[in-house]
Amino acid sequence: MKFFFWLVVFTILFIIWVRAIERRSIYFPMKEIAITPQAIGLPYEEIYFKTSDNIRLHSWFISNDKAGFTIIFCHGNAGNISHRLEKIALFYNLGLNIFIFDYRGYGKSEGTPSESGLYKDVDAAYKYLAEERGVPGDNIILYGESIGGAVAINLAAKSDVRALITEETFTSTKDMARIYYPFMPHFIISSKLDSVSKIKNIKSPKLIIHSIDDEIVPFRLGEKLFNAARAPKKFLKIRGSHNTCFLDSEEQFTEGIRSFLREINHGNMK
Repeated sequence: MKFFFWLVVFTILFIIWVRAIERRSIYFPMKEIAITPQAIGLPYEEIYFKTSDNIRLHSWFISNDKAGFTIIFCHGNAGNISHRLEKIALFYNLGLNIFIFDYRGYGKSEGTPSESGLYKDVDAAYKYLAEERGVPGDNIILYGESIGGAVAINLAAKSDVRALITEETFTSTKDMARIYYPFMPHFIISSKLDSVSKIKNIKSPKLIIHSIDDEIVPFRLGEKLFNAARAPKKFLKIRGSHNTCFLDSEEQFTEGIRSFLREINHGNMK
């Protein structure tokens, strides 16, 4: 009996330890807003909106007079929206409206990040565009970088959107854990972020972008995600590190997205 008691205690403590490591490995929020779009000459609106569980989120809306589409920007797991100005400028120059928001616990947003919470956050962003700004789903493009790709995929799998773009996005938490924690029992990991199963349900056109040099999310996971997706879809292979490949391969990255936008605008994707 004593052995059984200590085995249970050890198991509970081990699970608590694993969950703590899991949380620290996934979310790296920063609270301070370092800079705004005004610093790069872009006028913007500062917007707060609430989620279904009453969390107040902070966001920016950057309007483009030439825009036909509005992009919902789901950023990666570190920093906050103020660390994405270079990519905001890139999307603006591609003729898009940009709606970028901070997940709960990031920047000026309330709350604490979690997988279910991030899904609620992007749902609320989509609802804000539809109900407060009158943007129909057919004019919305979802973009997600790294973990933001999982957030965007979760929404795209259940909502009407014009297209989905992911960059350096992994297939699932378990696939990542097998790489970084090969000896950890994967069944006790609480986060799923199971994009590889959800992407099969997305009918909208998809552009999957991944760098062959990605040192954090291996290129093979980008390929696996693409292979799991149904048509219409395109794969853009670029070079550079996980966080800077859009700059390392800026011309290829920009032209790849421009070509994709042209195709979905004219309904040419198959």
